[in-house]
Amino acid sequence: MGEVSLIDVSKRFTLRIGGVAQTVRALDRLSFTVGEGEVVALIGPSGCGKTTALRIAMGLESASAGRVTVDGVAINGCGHDRGMVFQHAELLPWLTALQNVEFGLEMKGLRGAALRGTATKYLTLVGLGDSVERRPYQLSGGMQQRVGIARALAIDPKVLLMDEPFGALDAQTRETLQGELLQIHERTKKTILFVTHDLDEAVLLADRVVVMQHGRVHEIVSVPLSRPRDDLAKIRGSDEFAKTRYHIWQAIHAGTVAAGAPTLH
Repeated sequence: MGEVSLIDVSKRFTLRIGGVAQTVRALDRLSFTVGEGEVVALIGPSGCGKTTALRIAMGLESASAGRVTVDGVAINGCGHDRGMVFQHAELLPWLTALQNVEFGLEMKGLRGAALRGTATKYLTLVGLGDSVERRPYQLSGGMQQRVGIARALAIDPKVLLMDEPFGALDAQTRETLQGELLQIHERTKKTILFVTHDLDEAVLLADRVVVMQHGRVHEIVSVPLSRPRDDLAKIRGSDEFAKTRYHIWQAIHAGTVAAGAPTLH
């Protein structure tokens, strides 16, 4: 399975500004569910709480209130049921690509042939089967990010969480990896929740887009594009793509949260 739910999740930080303690609200009763095998994008203005929500879903931060569940079970910190891909691959520079993927698997308890075989399998899945012995400095930014995706997938999580995974890459590499992620999802059927600032990326990759404003769900937009999404040029030029992109753009720039904002089920 792989259903992940954020249920009335709130997050508040206390900051000292000019010697005075002030409470900052990052999330305010944020609620939505990503169904098994779905791809859902979180998008919204800077500071709306997208990355905070993702980090809480991973267990890297705790919520001030509310809860996150995977298949109905409340999470308590990080776990192998969730894998995380960061904006920067954050690879260990002294390890090869293969060893970077093996590292997470060792934490899960794999050893010997099973360890190497699984790591090689997922590096091959992301197109790096011939680069397993290279170290990070020998890899391009896009290749490093592929290693990060392989590392997250190798532990076989129920849910893949991605924080602007292609945001630091050049436009051409970003488009290439977007296409590869669509292919990976088609093969693995993983549940994916990702954060992006890129409207085109949200529409191209997601089944539904959660537009956030001020730490809450402002609107949820269904993407009327069938899968598999193989011909990306054709998709980008379609009326459905343009209309959905404009709808999301309008929602992002609406600027206010409607009372009783909808919840994604």
